[in-house]
Amino acid sequence: MTGDQREWIRARAGARCEYCHLPDLALPPGDFHVEHIIARQHRGDDHTDNLAWACMFCNLYKGPNLASIDPDSGRLTPLFDPRRQIWDDHFRLEINQMAGRTDVGRTTVWLLEMNSEMMIKFRDLLIQEGLW
Repeated sequence: MTGDQREWIRARAGARCEYCHLPDLALPPGDFHVEHIIARQHRGDDHTDNLAWACMFCNLYKGPNLASIDPDSGRLTPLFDPRRQIWDDHFRLEINQMAGRTDVGRTTVWLLEMNSEMMIKFRDLLIQEGLW
């Protein structure tokens, strides 16, 4: 992938993780990845419709997963797809914690550990500094 392609994907994402909305200026350069929404091992390709701008935390927790178990219903549920779904339909920020509005949102928040103690403290700091 060229630097221009990477920058285009970053710009399309508004310079934020397309999963947790962490602004990319909050981490050192290189700690954001171009992530395959559908992993190559599941026949995902390198087309821009299958690529997302993701912080290292979301990318590592998501891995090749396409779905997980909804923590409320116990049902297998697809993860959020930033190319085909609207973030605000599935998530909201409640003070300094991510909340899922839907089964997809809840499942994604849970699997990507968006409300780990570290992420809550980090998000709170960014909010206090006006960087969120």
